[in-house]
Amino acid sequence: MNPFLWLIDTVISLYIWILVASAVLSWLVVFNVVNTRNPIVHSIGNFLYAVTEPLLRPIRNIMPNLGGIDISPVILIIGLLFIRQLIFWLYLQIFI
Repeated sequence: MNPFLWLIDTVISLYIWILVASAVLSWLVVFNVVNTRNPIVHSIGNFLYAVTEPLLRPIRNIMPNLGGIDISPVILIIGLLFIRQLIFWLYLQIFI
């Protein structure tokens, strides 16, 4: 595999896992399983928020209000998977 494609694949996969971790942490905070007053939980939550919010905010601005349900991480994950497949397809069309 091309090292450039491997890097893109790895970065997208890591970002998807960060999105999943952010969603799980938000559920744990909402259901009072973890306490955000804990410094470790607070720092992890701030990191996940800072990394995911720049890409989730535009999706949330476009999406209609669905009550208390936030499906923007799902939409972003689907978009990232589409972009990854598109890059691989373009590579195959151009170089092979």
